Amino acid sequence: MQGVTVIDHPLIQHKLSLMRKKETSTKQFRELLNEIGMLICYEVTRDLPMEMIEIETPLAKMMAPSLEGKKLVFAPILRAGMSFLDGMLNLVPSARVAFIGLYRDPKTLKSVEYYFKAPVDIAERLVIVMDPMLATGNSATAAVDMLKDRGVTKLRLMCLLAAPEGLERFTKAHPDVHVWTAAIDSHLNDHGYIVPGLGDAGDRMFGTK
Repeated sequence: MQGVTVIDHPLIQHKLSLMRKKETSTKQFRELLNEIGMLICYEVTRDLPMEMIEIETPLAKMMAPSLEGKKLVFAPILRAGMSFLDGMLNLVPSARVAFIGLYRDPKTLKSVEYYFKAPVDIAERLVIVMDPMLATGNSATAAVDMLKDRGVTKLRLMCLLAAPEGLERFTKAHPDVHVWTAAIDSHLNDHGYIVPGLGDAGDRMFGTK
């Protein structure tokens, strides 16, 4: 699918298989999600712009590569998107964080905004939106709508699992925003859950179901 990258790294695929198992504990699920978030972030940031700067090693001066421009912004969609954050901040500890509060209306499956907090200069930065499950695509689409309304032009979306319906919805709404995911599953069921999926990522992470 155009604008979508499926990350087939063996470590990511193995950890995803462990997370899919219904007997995986809350502790194990949380740890795996933290680890896999860091691995996916590694792929999402693979082509960040670089510049050469002068540094001095213990032996000599040299020109060395360094990240160019302002620091990244990680934008988790609450609450499940928080599951990626610790691992990603371990990888990029200087990144800023924007919080996007959305919940899915159980009857309409549409996203409802309840919170937004971001760096004041977010429009000048590359923003990586994070949500483990791209199911209907409504939450991710709404989150990117909110960011674009605030002037953000450089956006990427990372998720753990995606449904074809969600990908179609999101890529039609935001064809300029590339998506990274570990897998594209079969379909959505009548309740808007990804099949075969792994259940509700937020509930499994926080032990709320």
